[in-house]
Amino acid sequence: MNISPIKTDRDYRAALKDVERLFDAKRNTANGDRLEVLTTLIQAYEEAHFPVDLPDAAEALHYLMESRGLSRKDLEKCIGTRARVSEILNRRRNLTLSMIRKLHGQFHIPAELLIKRTKLVAHKHHEKR
Repeated sequence: MNISPIKTDRDYRAALKDVERLFDAKRNTANGDRLEVLTTLIQAYEEAHFPVDLPDAAEALHYLMESRGLSRKDLEKCIGTRARVSEILNRRRNLTLSMIRKLHGQFHIPAELLIKRTKLVAHKHHEKR
């Protein structure tokens, strides 16, 4: 089989080419086994060199609403008032531990997504002249 670890970008590109060539290989054949090993090595290399950042709490809540057809009102029982929900979704306030517990319990959102602090944006006040 002669497969070696992926240590460099050059090794990575070569492994990707090999996988492309073997993509339709049948399972439990020499080429199928080679494909399986290469994909495992590629996955390990990508996890180490191209980490994907988890979404922050606001992104997780937006995804929750979109994927489950929920409204802001549906979040009020876990977060509080309509204004508080708006502050969280618009990145003006972070979730509290109590909110995180309620959202996790109610909607089964992984806690690690809710714990990740949102980078807050400054609130722009409209000044009257």
